[in-house]
Amino acid sequence: MDSREYEIMYQAEERHWWYLGMAAITEALILRQIQPKRRLKILDAGCGTGAAMTTYLADYGDVTGVDLYAEAVTLSRKRNASRLARASVLDLPLAPASFDLVTSFDVLYERGVPDEACALREFFRVLLPGGHVLMRLPAYDWLRGQHDERVHTRRRYTKGLLKSLLEGSGFHIVHLSYANTLLFPLAVAKRLGEHFSPLRSERSDLTLDGTNEIFRRILSWEAPFVSRFGLPYGLSVFAVARKNHEYRT
Repeated sequence: MDSREYEIMYQAEERHWWYLGMAAITEALILRQIQPKRRLKILDAGCGTGAAMTTYLADYGDVTGVDLYAEAVTLSRKRNASRLARASVLDLPLAPASFDLVTSFDVLYERGVPDEACALREFFRVLLPGGHVLMRLPAYDWLRGQHDERVHTRRRYTKGLLKSLLEGSGFHIVHLSYANTLLFPLAVAKRLGEHFSPLRSERSDLTLDGTNEIFRRILSWEAPFVSRFGLPYGLSVFAVARKNHEYRT
């Protein structure tokens, strides 16, 4: 993303329906699937502008953030994030077996991560035995649209693909689910419209409008279903996986 997109993200993360709804889903997954009994050592791998690491993730432990882009690290510091490093998820400057939880939200799909399996091996390396990874990625490659072009999407994912990548990196799958299911038909209609229209929209998907609160409630309402039963399709795919105590080095 360019500096303008990072600034838009920074302004939107604490108010936009998508970020707030995804935060509700993420917290539900932490509470139901990870069930922390103490404060955790958390790594937010690809922390962006730092909203997650300085708000709800901080409720569960001490959070370290890494991001490849200087703009992201600068904006994270504006949120008073202190544990920060500028680094690639492909080569984390962190000690082995040093975190209880690695989170990664919409990072591995980017063109800047040409080998997501390498990133997953790095997540595995820095996790303590019994630690978890919690990931979110965009779903279904056939849903690529103009927003994917702006944020340099390399590919989108299915549950099956994500399961295969995680298991191939040594993880044990705990939970998989799609999310943003109720708004799926609207997104499909929008993407189809983009394919058939020759006009390129300059309006960001992060623009706030009168639907913001309605969409926030709809997405947040999915949280107990995503975290418990799982949803069969959606615009995003979530995974929780564990590094077993019998682990390879």
